[in-house]
Amino acid sequence: MNFLFLSIFVLSSLLLLFSSPDSILTALIDGSTAAGAVCVSLVATYAVWMGLIQIWEDSGVSKMIAKCIKPLVKKLFRTRDEETLKAICMNTAVNLLGISGAATPYGIKAARLLDGSKTAESDSAMLLVLNATSLQLLPTSIVSMRAAMQSAAPADIILPTFLTTLVSTLVGVILTRLFIKENNRQILGNFSKSRGQG
Repeated sequence: MNFLFLSIFVLSSLLLLFSSPDSILTALIDGSTAAGAVCVSLVATYAVWMGLIQIWEDSGVSKMIAKCIKPLVKKLFRTRDEETLKAICMNTAVNLLGISGAATPYGIKAARLLDGSKTAESDSAMLLVLNATSLQLLPTSIVSMRAAMQSAAPADIILPTFLTTLVSTLVGVILTRLFIKENNRQILGNFSKSRGQG
């Protein structure tokens, strides 16, 4: 990826050098100024959202959502370890609020608890799919970025984001369950054959 960006930068610089040499320095300064302004806006916006996140966590909103989705999580995951299920529920709940950065610690904790368990392969795959597709009721990160870029209606992305992440999550979960089911059958079949030959 670094090589790709470097190639684009070098190619663009060479084209600008031949077409308008006087514009190179101006373009670089304008670009860096714009990037700096966006970064400052994002820092301020994320500070507000992170404060709200802390309030949500302290007031128990995240835990309430986690408690509501626990029955569904139990159906998606095969582990019955309560601590693992709690970490998965919190990870999913924070992702539902669109705060992927805050969900990361819960995801890492869940992955560590799943590691070494009997259902590690299937449950880890499901955890990865849920985090990759990331169903979002409130895409706070995207709304923040749109607000930082001075969008006229930054919240207009809420419904389209919910619908697209709903579809992607459903497809991901279905395919993962089908793949794991087929994989488990193949493993059991190979095990039965090896025992029969023995």
